[in-house]
Amino acid sequence: MRFDGILFFPVTPFDHSGAVDLDLLAEHVASRLPFGPGGVFPACGTGEIHALSVTEAAAVVATTVDVVRRDTDRRIPVVAGAGGSLGTALELARAAQSAGADALLVLPPYLVTGPIAGTIAYVEAIAAATELPVIVYHRGGARFTAAAMAHLAQNPKVIGFKDGTGDIGLAQEIALAVRATGRTDFQFFNGLLTAELTQGAYRALGMPLYSSAAFAMAPEIAREHYRAYSAGDEDRRLALLDAFYSPLVRLRDETPGFGVSLIKAGLRLGGLPVGSVRPPLVDPTEAQLAELERILAAGRAFVTDHEPILQRP
Repeated sequence: MRFDGILFFPVTPFDHSGAVDLDLLAEHVASRLPFGPGGVFPACGTGEIHALSVTEAAAVVATTVDVVRRDTDRRIPVVAGAGGSLGTALELARAAQSAGADALLVLPPYLVTGPIAGTIAYVEAIAAATELPVIVYHRGGARFTAAAMAHLAQNPKVIGFKDGTGDIGLAQEIALAVRATGRTDFQFFNGLLTAELTQGAYRALGMPLYSSAAFAMAPEIAREHYRAYSAGDEDRRLALLDAFYSPLVRLRDETPGFGVSLIKAGLRLGGLPVGSVRPPLVDPTEAQLAELERILAAGRAFVTDHEPILQRP
């Protein structure tokens, strides 16, 4: 399985009663496919998997698979989230396979943190539960060593590593350890929040792929970054970071959980009524919404006019 393009993490829309709105999800996913994502990751972090039941997550994945298969003439992988308690993770994995997903993103276990041998066993149990390949997410309570990833890479069903910690030295050690196993099909992802801001560093580590929550909210801006990144146009890429991504990160860092909340708010500002986030996340204030609207306008102006319009603070 190969990923060629931006990794798209859809939000999960909720209606006025708080229920998952599958019709709006289908519209959301379909509207982003023309921008060329290299993979679609429903019911993951941006999709609020922490707040979904297994039944809801399965419906989100099934709807996403249906739209991706219907609306594209190329094979775009659909990767579903599986995590939380082991029992829940196994249910999510089996439901994702039944829904037609191509792979699983193994999210951290819930609450407890065990020794590395237990974390390895957690991944192996999920990998064994279905026929789907898995990508390991290095984040939260799931922290891997280079030796642990070299061990997991011996399993052909473990096909990728996604870093969400930002420990550059450890990420490099892990990449080297996995490559030393001889795997040529293993893929590495930058999974930090607003990954565009750190992707220059991750590319140097040999991790060329990155998640883009911003793609769900503003695909034209995210695509512009990916084009500059792919072409090696660093002047243009850095200018776009200055115009859009850096201000977005400053706003994101004002409130915990805004890595998701701002994306849904941006979609609402754009006319797609995806609803609020579920607790414990919160929506932006009116002042924060106004700032997000300004940042989005600046990013879109950059794409249109080829010039950043925000100044450094």
